[in-house]
Amino acid sequence: MPRDFDEKRDSIRVDVDTEILIRFDGNEQTGQVKNLSGRGMMFISEMEWDKEIVVEVKINPNEETTPPLHANVRIVRVAKQRRGTGYEVGAVIQEMLSE
Repeated sequence: MPRDFDEKRDSIRVDVDTEILIRFDGNEQTGQVKNLSGRGMMFISEMEWDKEIVVEVKINPNEETTPPLHANVRIVRVAKQRRGTGYEVGAVIQEMLSE
């Protein structure tokens, strides 16, 4: 399928808007996934995460078009939202987990 843009990433991002559960160090927090790709994701979190830590994430979307995801991800980017009170968090999938 030809593309009308210059994709610089290895995997195309798919826009989604669904809840994510984030587990780290015995704590749980929810956030909102904004996009997914074959290698990673970007989600919105109220917490400012440290870069390079690995957290467990679980996504159970309501739509049938987006499959569930359970994985360990490494946080690689954290930026304060321009609009809103949370943080945009970029993460790379390290390991897929079973339910």
